[in-house]
Amino acid sequence: MSAPATTAARNFRGTTTQGRSEAELRDLVSHVGAELELAPAEVIIEWAVATFGDRFCITSSMADAVLAHLAARVAPGVDVVFLDTGYHFAETIGTRDAVEATLPVNLLTVTPEQTVEEQDAAYGKDLYQRDPDLCCALRKVAPLQDALAGYDAWATGLRRAETHNRVIAPVVGWDERKRKVKVSPLARWSDEDVDRYVAENGVLVNPLQYDGYPSIGCWPCTRRVAPGEDPRSGRWADSSKTECGIHA
Repeated sequence: MSAPATTAARNFRGTTTQGRSEAELRDLVSHVGAELELAPAEVIIEWAVATFGDRFCITSSMADAVLAHLAARVAPGVDVVFLDTGYHFAETIGTRDAVEATLPVNLLTVTPEQTVEEQDAAYGKDLYQRDPDLCCALRKVAPLQDALAGYDAWATGLRRAETHNRVIAPVVGWDERKRKVKVSPLARWSDEDVDRYVAENGVLVNPLQYDGYPSIGCWPCTRRVAPGEDPRSGRWADSSKTECGIHA
């Protein structure tokens, strides 16, 4: 599944590009989106690295290291942004630490403006129970917005097979809220594609995946899923909420 890295990709940490204007970025998306729709994931990442240089990063929730592994093969030293909400399972933090220790990436841990204790003091204890949308906005959406300030584009592990809300996710698109290019190299991958890549490449996987948690978020808002259930049904199980807002 791998593709040869370009010179731009191999020299990733040495590249620097000037930030493009919003008009230039939008125009770029309109021209390459359809062209890359059927391209292999490695080729999509390679294009992003060659196009944006060090103004490109990937984000990872550390459910697995598939995207980080792919990006590291194409562009060793690529920035990998991880949002530490303060509510992660210990296994998720352990997966992050293992990725940092074993892959040639520049792992950046981003934290919210307030600690959990400071948020409790400002908004009341256990905000995730009373207003999960606000909790996600404070601990995920806003920190990611700030973290992406120095980038023109970022890659996510978003896959169309995950939920009905994601079936139209473009491989390369424009994020209106963040005003940046959003790249989803794994958009067309099925669950079987992910499993195959993990098995063939010995990719790190969050151990919770093998303990009934096919979709892993913050521990207060994630529960085990029974065999045959929708994999995303364990997220915000007691509410109508289905997304944290990052991909809104």
